[in-house]
Amino acid sequence: MFGKLGFSEKEDVLKFILEKNIKILNLCHIPEEGRLKVLSFSTAEKDRISEVLEYGERADGSSLFSFIEPNRSDIYISPRISRAFIDPFAMLPTLNIPSDYLNEDGKPLEVAPQSVLARAQKKLNRSSNITLKALAELEFYIVAKHQSEPLFQGAPDKNYHEGSPFAKFEEIRNEALATLALIGIPTKYGHSEVGRIESSDGTIMEQHEIEFTPQNLGDMAETIVISKWIIRNICLRHGVSASFIPKIDLDHAGNGMHIHMCGFKRNLNIIANSHRELSNEALSMIGGILKFAPSLAAFGNPTPVSYLRFIARKESPIHICWSAQDRLALIRIPLWWKFKQAEKRKESSETFEYRAPDAFANPCLLFSGLTLAADWGLENAKESLELAEDLHACPMQEDEKNFRVLPRSCSESAHHLQKDRKLYEVDGVFPGRLIDKVIHRLNDYKDRNLWRDILEKPEELQKVLAEYLHYG
Repeated sequence: MFGKLGFSEKEDVLKFILEKNIKILNLCHIPEEGRLKVLSFSTAEKDRISEVLEYGERADGSSLFSFIEPNRSDIYISPRISRAFIDPFAMLPTLNIPSDYLNEDGKPLEVAPQSVLARAQKKLNRSSNITLKALAELEFYIVAKHQSEPLFQGAPDKNYHEGSPFAKFEEIRNEALATLALIGIPTKYGHSEVGRIESSDGTIMEQHEIEFTPQNLGDMAETIVISKWIIRNICLRHGVSASFIPKIDLDHAGNGMHIHMCGFKRNLNIIANSHRELSNEALSMIGGILKFAPSLAAFGNPTPVSYLRFIARKESPIHICWSAQDRLALIRIPLWWKFKQAEKRKESSETFEYRAPDAFANPCLLFSGLTLAADWGLENAKESLELAEDLHACPMQEDEKNFRVLPRSCSESAHHLQKDRKLYEVDGVFPGRLIDKVIHRLNDYKDRNLWRDILEKPEELQKVLAEYLHYG
């Protein structure tokens, strides 16, 4: 996790700024759109910096959240000094501090995604004494122009685990791994992914993936956002770009953000039982998530281009079912290390993988929705276990057409969110006005028939894809 600098008191930060000649202090924060934002301060005046560290700073909440009205939009950005890290890209010595949003009374801002997630986690822990952890698989394309004819030509869609010299951007990915470690973000591994596209104009697009180690949901949400920021900045330094777009080309692999989840009770991972099989608790959570998968798409797949990834398949899920190891299932049970000793159950290797989301999602809202769906499954175990049994698919099952399918558009996911909104609004976890705004934004895309209308119109399709190349 972050916080390698070990700050616990404001005085620790002030001393560090002085000793390391830090010139700029950044309050880094994550608003509705899920992209890292920055508020910068010169450290020249110690009293001013002391005040910022103590109280934070005001900001215009209506410019950060669509569900905050302009006539009462002042909010506070409040630093969490325990998470501070040195900016690895700044020309001047710079200290970055991840920050929270507070309301006018200095309380957590009700509509901030971080606050929603905290309430969702509290509800789950209160009802079942289970704490969820998650890890994300972050897929992205590195995009560059060839200056000359490549010496080692790769093959389309044959890039999985490819190495240099056939993988052109291995060093960029490895630099990202090293930079993440430098600021305290633990990773599991990085590798080349399937996708590789070479255009006639000399553009090469090569897909890569970085997978993290399990963290609590709040930390993992922050990890996702900061990691995207790091990957983009490293690419900028190398004169290339990175895109997390769910579908960069219709005929090639898309970028997902698969989420592996595990649950802990009394410090034991409860996903597997003593026989190393899925526990009833895990099956209950899976049943709950599958039940609400159509409305979870409103948080996990928030743009029109998100749904092109489902339509085009290419190892993307579409049917609402679960299976062991089958990558076409919505929830997949990865291969576990069954030969490990039973005491290893304290670790997080036993997970289930939710394969629908993409990196355009706000991870706090996505994790909040998944938490509430899992909580519903645990609280309604009889129904959720029956659902899990009914929605279990064997690999390559012939009758997969009998399963429900994921939404095909923002409009469709908005419809399901409206239908399921009671789940998300329970105990005030999601404020009603936040749900209203999400539904309104999804409907505003008017994309119910978008892909049917433009799939046979390459120029219009490319225009839409270009619009979302650097979203989120």
